Amino acid sequence: MASDLQTNCAIFCFLLLSLHSANSQSFLGVNYGQVADNLPPPDATVKLLQSTSIEKVRLYGADPAIIKALANTGIGIVIGAANGDIQALASDPNFAGNWVNSNVLAFYPASKIIVVTVGNEVVTLPDQNLAAQLVPAMQNVQNALNAASLGGKIKVSTVHSMAVLSQSEPPSAGAFGYGDTMKGLLQFLSANGAPLMINPYPFFAYRDDPRPETKAFCLFQPNAGRLDSNTGIKYTNMWDAQIDAIHSALKASGFKDVEIVVAETGWPYKGDSNEVGTNLENAKAYNGNLINRLRSKVGTPLMRGKSFDTYIFALYDEDLKPGPASEHSFGLFKPDLLATYDVGLAKSTHTPGSTPTSPTNPAPTINPVPSPVVAGWCLPRPGISDAQLQANLDYACGQSIDCGPIQPGGACFEPATVLSHAAYAMNLFYQSSSRNSGDCDFMQTAAVTSTNPSYGSCVYPVGST
Repeated sequence: MASDLQTNCAIFCFLLLSLHSANSQSFLGVNYGQVADNLPPPDATVKLLQSTSIEKVRLYGADPAIIKALANTGIGIVIGAANGDIQALASDPNFAGNWVNSNVLAFYPASKIIVVTVGNEVVTLPDQNLAAQLVPAMQNVQNALNAASLGGKIKVSTVHSMAVLSQSEPPSAGAFGYGDTMKGLLQFLSANGAPLMINPYPFFAYRDDPRPETKAFCLFQPNAGRLDSNTGIKYTNMWDAQIDAIHSALKASGFKDVEIVVAETGWPYKGDSNEVGTNLENAKAYNGNLINRLRSKVGTPLMRGKSFDTYIFALYDEDLKPGPASEHSFGLFKPDLLATYDVGLAKSTHTPGSTPTSPTNPAPTINPVPSPVVAGWCLPRPGISDAQLQANLDYACGQSIDCGPIQPGGACFEPATVLSHAAYAMNLFYQSSSRNSGDCDFMQTAAVTSTNPSYGSCVYPVGST
C-alpha cells in the first residue's frame, strides 16, 4: 500500500501557470453580506476589492447599487433570489421573467453576473415543502435566462450546508441525503452545466470537537492525519476531507462531472467567552493557509490539481446579525476599509515569495539580519517527520516556484514519497531565493549540503557560487 501521506502529497505542488499573480486569481471570491448598519458605500467597497486579488463577489440578494457599482470592473458577481421568492418563482414563469429582467438584464453585461443562486440552504430546512419547489423555481429562472440568450453564460444554482450529506466520513464514503429532492437538483445542475455550491466550515468541526489535534487538522497545520481506510489516503486537513466527501457523494449519485463551488467558508476572529477557537490567530491561520492552498492549485487527494472557486466569508462584519458574537465577527475588513488581519490579499503587498503565516503555523525561519550566501543544495535533515515534511512542502510550493517536476509524469515524481517531493521543493525554494542560509532553515529541519542529490533525469537546481 502506498504511503498515506505520500498519496496525499504526490501532486501537492501543482501550481497556477502564473503562480501568485494577484491579477489572475479567478478562483478567489468573497461573500458580501449586508446585515449591518455601518458598511461603507458600494463605490468605496469596489475600490477596496480592486486593490485586492479578489475577483469574485457573492451577494445574498441583488442589491442594484452594489451590482451597478461593480460594472466594468471585471469582477464576477453571484446574485441571489431569496428563500421567500422561491414559491413565486416556482409557480409563475412571469414572476421569474420579471425577476431576471430587473436583477440581471438591467445590469448585464457591464456588471459581470456569473451565477444566480435560488435560495440558501433550502434543502436542509425543516420545511420540505419549500425544498420541493426549489428545482421548479430554478428551472423557471433558467428558462428566463435562456429566453434572453444568457443560458450558457449565467449559471443557475442553489447553496447547501454540509448537512446535505447523510454520510461524510470517511471522505470516500460521502453520500447525499434528501432522496428525490437531491436527485432532481443534481439532474438540473448536470443538464445545465451548473455547479453544486456548498458551505464547508472546518470551524464548526473544531467547535464540536475542540481537541488540539482537531484544531491543527482544521487549520492546515501539521498533525497526525486521519486515515480513509477505503482508499489508504491519510487526510491532513479538514478542508480536503469535506470537499472529497462532496465529490464522493456526487460520484455515488452518478453526477461526478458536476463542478463543486465553495459558496462560503471562513473562521470568526472573535466570539463570546464560551465559543471555542474564536480568535484572531485562528482566523488568520485558517484563511491565510486556505488562500495559500487555493493559490497552489493543489486540489484534493481525490481531485488532484483541481481548482475550486471559493468564496470566503466574509468581506465585512455584519453587526446586526442575530446569535453569538462569532456570527458577526467573520469580516476580513473593517468598515473603515482596513484589514482585520493580513492574509496577503492586497495587490500591493502580496508578491511572489510572500505568504500569510501565523504564530501557530510559522513560515520557514528567515533571519532578520543578512545571512551568508551558501552554495549547495538545501535538503531535509535526517529524522524529520512526514507531517513536518508536508508542512515544508506546502510552504515551498505555495511560493513562486515551479513544482511541476514532482507532479505525476514529471522527471522527479518517482520515488513518490513525501520525503523526495519535499526535498525537491525545499531546494527549489532555496535556489529561487537569495540563497541566504536562513532560506534553508524550515524551522531547523533543513540544511545546505555540497552533495548533489540529482538522480537519473531528475536534476536538482543549484545556483552558481
